[in-house]
Amino acid sequence: MASVSFKDIQKTFGKVKVIQGISFDIADGEFVVLVGPSGCGKSTLLRMLAGLEEISGGEIAIDGKVVNDLESKDRDIAMVFQSYALYPHMTVGENMAFSLRLRNAEKDLMSQRVAKAAKILNLDALLERYPRELSGGQRQRVAMGRAIVRDPKVFLFDEPLSNLDAKLRVAMRAEIKALHQRLKTTTVYVTHDQIEAMTMADRIVVMHDGIVEQIGTPLELYDRPVNLFVAQFIGSPAMNVVEGMARQVDGVCQVEAQGSLWPVPPGANAPDNTPVHYGIRPGDISLADPGHGVPARVVVVEPTGAETELLVQVGESQLVVTVHGRVDVGPDDEVGLVVDAKRAHLFDRASGRRMG
Repeated sequence: MASVSFKDIQKTFGKVKVIQGISFDIADGEFVVLVGPSGCGKSTLLRMLAGLEEISGGEIAIDGKVVNDLESKDRDIAMVFQSYALYPHMTVGENMAFSLRLRNAEKDLMSQRVAKAAKILNLDALLERYPRELSGGQRQRVAMGRAIVRDPKVFLFDEPLSNLDAKLRVAMRAEIKALHQRLKTTTVYVTHDQIEAMTMADRIVVMHDGIVEQIGTPLELYDRPVNLFVAQFIGSPAMNVVEGMARQVDGVCQVEAQGSLWPVPPGANAPDNTPVHYGIRPGDISLADPGHGVPARVVVVEPTGAETELLVQVGESQLVVTVHGRVDVGPDDEVGLVVDAKRAHLFDRASGRRMG
């Protein structure tokens, strides 16, 4: 196992700067997820760590050793790609042992490591099969097994679940997390799916346009996003955000938006008439009878069983409300929205930064 350190990392393609001075550390044994929209630079950063992409500036260190000029094969890392990249003419066992064979490892060592990895991943019965005889999830487990067999200092995952169907993705998320808990190997995982990031990571690095917006535990990012971008990116369904103006009412800050006054969380404050964004997550709004709370009109009701998701119209804005259980309302019904003020978020409209 090993720590990983990024120090002022930069990457340019021609005149385009895609990574703009990123610095952060990953602790020994930590599971860190790089997340962000397509084109934010997360896969480029991972490929630079892997030695598959040249570094334009800065230093990358693994276990305290700068690896900028080291070949990929000498960095003691193992990478699992979006495409399984299995050799079709080799059996599962041969695919898993291939990297050791390239190192001229002894047959006994190869057999032991393949058997151990196969047991961890429940591939024991599949070792003699060929990739064409496997399902997508089984092939991904073989690709993971090939990485485990190498016994690297760092595991790198580049969107490994994006080719799987939704149900299988959920199962594989749990498998990868359980694998990390068992092996305790430092892991860097890239995804654009913030649900994957929330459920798997010890810490999440949120990237946007080649910079790091925020680093923290999943719940830190969910509860206290530092800016509007993180607030709207983390969480599903996404946070509701409305434009408004801060108002000081009897010495208490509130937000006037869409014809109503909205409560702000304790500690959040802004001078009177400050343009702001007001954010509230769908699960932090409850329904009330008309005349209570913020007036709204139901547009769509989407029951999912344990929860019901509603799209409601408030002035010129549409908000999503998630309630537990089922509701006795339908399209065009008038309702009141009651906001949990402690869970609301206030952002400066000019900078997007969190206020309070």
